[in-house]
Amino acid sequence: MEEALEIPIINDLTMVLGSISQSKATAVVVDFTDPSTVYDNVKQATAFGMNSVVYVPRIKMETVSTLSAFCEKASMGCLVAPTLSIGSILLQQAAISASFHYNNVEIVESRATAADFPSQDAMQIANNISNLGQIYNRDDISTDIRARGQVLGEDGVRVHSMVLPGLPSSTAVYFSRPGEVRASLTRSLILSCLMLCTKHVLFCLFVSLKNGL
Repeated sequence: MEEALEIPIINDLTMVLGSISQSKATAVVVDFTDPSTVYDNVKQATAFGMNSVVYVPRIKMETVSTLSAFCEKASMGCLVAPTLSIGSILLQQAAISASFHYNNVEIVESRATAADFPSQDAMQIANNISNLGQIYNRDDISTDIRARGQVLGEDGVRVHSMVLPGLPSSTAVYFSRPGEVRASLTRSLILSCLMLCTKHVLFCLFVSLKNGL
């Protein structure tokens, strides 16, 4: 019979960071927690000499500014990522380009749970294609029909959110005009982007040490 791995599960962040700092020369803390705890978590990581990658949807700009000032003063790195999906970033760029050529737009997203609807991705896309001098869905601007989805902002961008457990999270943007439909889809696979963020903060740490900062 194989021996148990005996992997410890600890819910004390200070103990975890202290243990890692003693056994690893360089470490990065990745924070997926909550906007209310991000600052304290980054502060603790910094106290143990660790850079941080923060991916916390709906984090306020005031918190980002406070983190920036704190980490600059401590000469430590902290990357606050609005998304960990490279595909999502490309989708947002494609949506901005398409928005100048189409009069109708619908955002359709699916997630495993309904805990965070509309998602940060959907709100970011809606924000990016708003205030560009374009009013979408002019012939269907009413918000009285709930089945037509939620209107984000004042330019008529609609979002439809679906709960589909067991499937990868996805976001699609549909642009249309008479006789033509354009669809862009991304599925959230965050590992590659997370590795990129981690390498980035480690590179910044290396440059800082090299330059004696």
